[in-house]
Amino acid sequence: MELLQVADAVAREKSIDREQVLEAMEMAIQKAARAKYGHEHDIRATIDRKLGEVGLRRFREVVEGPEQVENEITQLPLVDAVHFKPDAKVGDFLEEELPPIEFGRIAAQTAKQVIVQRVRDAERQRQFAEYKDRVGEIVSGVVKRADFGNVTVDLGRAEAILRREESLPREHFKTGDRLRAYIFDVRPETRGPQIFISRTHPQFMAKLFQQEVPEIYDGVIEIKSVARDPGSRAKIAVTSRDSSIDPVGACIGMRGSRVQAVVGELQGEKIDIIQWSPDPAAFVLNGLAPAEVTKVVLDEEKHRIEVVVPDEQLSLAIGRRGQNVRLASLLTGWDIDIMTEAAESEKRTEETRVRSSLFIDAMNVDDVIAHLLVAEGFTSVEEIAETPLDELAQIQGFDEDVAEELRNRAQTSLDARKAAMDARRKELGVTDEVAEVSGLAPAQLVVLGEKDIKTLDDLGDLATDELMDVLSSDKITREEAEKIIMAARAHWFEESRS
Repeated sequence: MELLQVADAVAREKSIDREQVLEAMEMAIQKAARAKYGHEHDIRATIDRKLGEVGLRRFREVVEGPEQVENEITQLPLVDAVHFKPDAKVGDFLEEELPPIEFGRIAAQTAKQVIVQRVRDAERQRQFAEYKDRVGEIVSGVVKRADFGNVTVDLGRAEAILRREESLPREHFKTGDRLRAYIFDVRPETRGPQIFISRTHPQFMAKLFQQEVPEIYDGVIEIKSVARDPGSRAKIAVTSRDSSIDPVGACIGMRGSRVQAVVGELQGEKIDIIQWSPDPAAFVLNGLAPAEVTKVVLDEEKHRIEVVVPDEQLSLAIGRRGQNVRLASLLTGWDIDIMTEAAESEKRTEETRVRSSLFIDAMNVDDVIAHLLVAEGFTSVEEIAETPLDELAQIQGFDEDVAEELRNRAQTSLDARKAAMDARRKELGVTDEVAEVSGLAPAQLVVLGEKDIKTLDDLGDLATDELMDVLSSDKITREEAEKIIMAARAHWFEESRS
């Protein structure tokens, strides 16, 4: 019964299953018995789960005849087995009771090591199983030790690591301090599960708000995104599923009580609570608060947004060391360019001049027509050539004759440019087979020639990233690059089949 009492005590102390402790004891007794009788013997130990009695048995396998015996210690032929068990069959195992062993000093030490190791392994498995599903939770613990900025935290049933980069700036802990942190990773390493916690993770702040704001916990208010400059400033975007509830006001609380509780936990980190919007322009405008915005221009293709602010608002919009615009960009997921009204006016004037010059040079038109085309939003000669005649004719000051003449001049310009590019491509030695690959424009063929990529084999040898890098001056997606390379390699497969 003493064995069962010890097993119960260890199971309670280590918070592991009693059965795992008993299995560890059986392994220890089994190892000690094999050390006494010989390691080559198949000896197994059992502990009665009710009485605590230890049983030792030696197992031997029954084989057909003497010639099948590979190990005389663990096997015996059927002709000998029937003397011990008359109904023995090939494949059976004969069990032989062994007397209990007396544990000497060395055997006892070996058994203790086996038990300790098995119990430690079981404890590690329990810790990993418990904490792997707790990633994303806030935990509270006591500082056990602090070494060079890295803090070991006692969580009660396990230890966690708070690395220096996961602590807030100017935050120092000493042994015995209590702290709260966010579990962001749990790894099953050989020395036991490693639980990594953080106080700088954006979700730490989100979870703190969830604890302080009942509407977030209940799901009425949703946190859409969080951006932090840990210890300095943060932005959090919230929205309400109930139109009668103001999400920003609910997060601030009466006289700022709720947000101040979070600020206190984050060592005075300033928090901007932002109203989330499904409209990217409105969301970015809210995210740049407290700066005022006069104009927003979206480029959805590049996922970039251009924001125009009054001259006196520029420094406020950018923030100290670019903090405000950087956090707004992280919060919204858009690249944000900020410029003053004066700078924006200069940029538009320059763009108009450049595009007007393009149309004047390429199509031999006067300033008035070039400016009209720019004002209508045309940015390239290709757009004019591809625009239907009736649409061009609707531009104020144009008629069908003018529209047709513009389209003809645009097409003539494109044909001349293509001929020049084709001549340059041939001059660089790029083969006609490469020119026939679908997806490559004449200008891109010239770029390939300048990079000494002249044959299908040269093109086929490129990796996707290499081709995208070569054609970086021209827009090309990963999917387009993959198709071009596979088209260039097509002749390899045809040759291998033939």
